[in-house]
Amino acid sequence: MLRDFFSLLRVRQWLKNLMLFFAPFFGGTLFTGAPASRLLPPFGVFCLVSSATYICNDVFDQHNDRHHPDKRTRAIASGKISISSALFFAAFLLISSLLIAWNISSMFLAILIAYVALSLAYSVKLKEIILLDIFCISAGFLLRLQAGGVAFNVPISEWLFTSVFLLSVFLCMGKRLAEKQHLGEDARYHRKVLMAYPKNFLEGTMYMSGSSVLVTYAMYAISRHSMLLLYSVPLCCFGLLRYLFRIRSGKSGDPTESLVSDVPLMIIGVAWVSLVGWGIYGR
Repeated sequence: MLRDFFSLLRVRQWLKNLMLFFAPFFGGTLFTGAPASRLLPPFGVFCLVSSATYICNDVFDQHNDRHHPDKRTRAIASGKISISSALFFAAFLLISSLLIAWNISSMFLAILIAYVALSLAYSVKLKEIILLDIFCISAGFLLRLQAGGVAFNVPISEWLFTSVFLLSVFLCMGKRLAEKQHLGEDARYHRKVLMAYPKNFLEGTMYMSGSSVLVTYAMYAISRHSMLLLYSVPLCCFGLLRYLFRIRSGKSGDPTESLVSDVPLMIIGVAWVSLVGWGIYGR
């Protein structure tokens, strides 16, 4: 039973919440004046609240998940955990996260509430509307980015905001395309919006947003006047192409699963973080 409740947290998806550290990392303040006691609460809050929204989404999606070859084994879809127990667990996580967020700052709390409202609206209806489903997920990443800026008092640059937005669109399009390829005609039973996208639309938009990510990130690197950051552009290009290769090869498009299961992508990710970190903090 405890193992089933733990599975509801989707701990692997907590990697998305590392977005909170983008602002202080790129702002050069991640390791200056920000002890672990200050870094961990904002991250922990978003981990708790994101798990709460995942549980709510599983409740709303339980019937559709039973038509998915992998998701049908989830605790709620398989009936291992009752709806009432799952919702009680989600409420506990949500209330806990809001109480912690209140002690961080009122603006951080406001962003967190906006994230919860957006996630619930997505689970209830917006995920069924073409394009809005993509933009809702992208907005979630942007709220994480803004929350990190507020929590650590670091302004978000225009190029960083644009790059994160386009990257989230790219990853969402890739995930949707992978789902459509994997499920085929059964996609209509799992995620109706997949059948609403015209043929080649997801693929074309993925290529467009991926190209835009590379351009905006390159402009960001140039604006920092650091050769090491500029050297990270080819690594960014490799990472984007590797993700494209995974999708077109019929593998999972889930960003976190791709990062932890694809060795070349993991290596390039670590190399990118190291090179960018050296360029910013190695002065």
